[in-house]
Amino acid sequence: MSARWHFLWALLLTLLAAGGVGLIGNDYYLRILFMMTVYYLCGAGMNILVGFAGQKSLGQAGLFAAGAYGVALLTTLTSINPWTALLLSMLISGVCGVLIALPSLRVKGPYLAMVTLAFGIVVEKLVTEWTDVFGGAQGIFGIRAVTWNGMPLSVQQWVWLGLALSLITHLLLRNLAQGRIGRAMLSLQADEIAAASVGVRVYRAKVVAFVIAAVTCGLAGALVAQQNQYINSDFISFHLSIFILLLVLFGGVGSLYGPLVGAVILSVIDASLAKWPSVQHFVYGALLLFALYVMPGGVMGVLQSAWRRRFVPPSPGADEAAPMPERFDQPGDEPLLQVDALSKAYGGVKTAQQVSFQLQRGHVHALIGPNGAGKTTLINMLSGIVRPDAGQIRFLGRDIGQVPSHAICSMGMGRTFQNLRLFGDLTVLENVMLGRHSRMRNGFWSSLLGLGLARREEQRARAEALALLQFVGLLDQASLPAGSLPYGLQRRVELARALATQPKLLLLDEPAAGLNPQETAELGDLLHRISRMGLSILMVEHHMDLVMRISDHVIVLDYGVKIAEGTPKAVQSNPKVIEAYLGGEVPAREGD
Repeated sequence: MSARWHFLWALLLTLLAAGGVGLIGNDYYLRILFMMTVYYLCGAGMNILVGFAGQKSLGQAGLFAAGAYGVALLTTLTSINPWTALLLSMLISGVCGVLIALPSLRVKGPYLAMVTLAFGIVVEKLVTEWTDVFGGAQGIFGIRAVTWNGMPLSVQQWVWLGLALSLITHLLLRNLAQGRIGRAMLSLQADEIAAASVGVRVYRAKVVAFVIAAVTCGLAGALVAQQNQYINSDFISFHLSIFILLLVLFGGVGSLYGPLVGAVILSVIDASLAKWPSVQHFVYGALLLFALYVMPGGVMGVLQSAWRRRFVPPSPGADEAAPMPERFDQPGDEPLLQVDALSKAYGGVKTAQQVSFQLQRGHVHALIGPNGAGKTTLINMLSGIVRPDAGQIRFLGRDIGQVPSHAICSMGMGRTFQNLRLFGDLTVLENVMLGRHSRMRNGFWSSLLGLGLARREEQRARAEALALLQFVGLLDQASLPAGSLPYGLQRRVELARALATQPKLLLLDEPAAGLNPQETAELGDLLHRISRMGLSILMVEHHMDLVMRISDHVIVLDYGVKIAEGTPKAVQSNPKVIEAYLGGEVPAREGD
């Protein structure tokens, strides 16, 4: 559905819900509806953090508290306008999100969850024990609420305000999630190394996800504090963190509609079981286990799977693809890459020892050697995944030895991996569009607000990605999940993704690994076409027939030492190479 139609449908449904609220006069039911909007706000941001960026968090209650106590202190200790205080509470929560993210993201997995849990516990203890500021169990009274035309909002109007804020939040997060930033976050949860290799700034993307979750949770806390005109430590508990996480998991993690489904269902359950807290906790635990083991995709995951089985998305047409460039890079005489005395050791194992070589523009260079020779380590050092112990790497005249992967990609170095690193749950098209990440000019704010720049960049990235898929013969598979393709086609997807980064130098780490002879021959033809379009290639490969067929220059490693380099014909007859790697003479190239 296009953004315009989605906006119209979302607005229509929100207006219908607001009209239904206008027919309800019971404050108890209105209070339940208000809490649905509050929980949706919490869940929508947390879904970005957990469902898209894949970061485990149990500190939601602390972020909720930041907004609630922020607006409480601003409105009770100053004469600031309550609407301004509401906005400032979101800023306070966002700052707290940054403060949590900076130390938390130094760890991963369960350790990250433990750090965020510790934050939630610290905040809970802080508002409980520091009574002079936060009031403890007694709390803070007299919080000034927002008004309309100088009059306090009724419960009904609070629900309308909650619906309006929920609509705005949904539309903004949809803009973000279905574009450049959303794809970057999804790539984090799939494979951070592959994400960095296509230009995603991994650490920054994680911080952005934390801040989004913090702002929405803080907004929800501020609404509760202002609506009640009171807040105390009972509102801030580990139970709240689990409840917010549960509604995301139960509704459908990673689905934009999952938090809405979870908020509606769990708010009703919460209200129904409010008289029996022990039963309430048991039900939440059971639902959490159910969501994790029986329905890992949540309610929306089940519905979306059924929808995909019934309605297969059509493949894009060739008319949507942009024209392919005539050349990937301009020719030149200066060295593209210079490696001087590069060394790397892991303990006593020296995987690279004083390795030096140069790569020329427009040439296909092969890096060969027996298993354990240090070829992949060398490729990883060139692409910024591994830092060298000594030596220098100069790319386009700049020293990149200490430059991170995403920056090296932005400079013009793309790569594939020895073991496939596709984003398997994303479509083939989305994988290749991720390769365009560092080349797209829309940033966070233009993406969030859905500005014209973001829409134009998205259309351009899609057209260029389709052109590359057509170039590698995968246009018909563009709408399929990348992980569902046969292995040989997945190799082509990874190659197309690397080409999408607009590289001046393409690093291929055993591109023919796992391919049958026919697929290897087709790959050779494809690489030959790419090289004729001016793209420089450095290829690690064990298939000697492929190496000798398409290479202009060969570098040979043995136990981390360069033992030979030169033309394929010269290398294949080198005694050191024959002894160390080939084990005998290799037939000459056709035409030699």
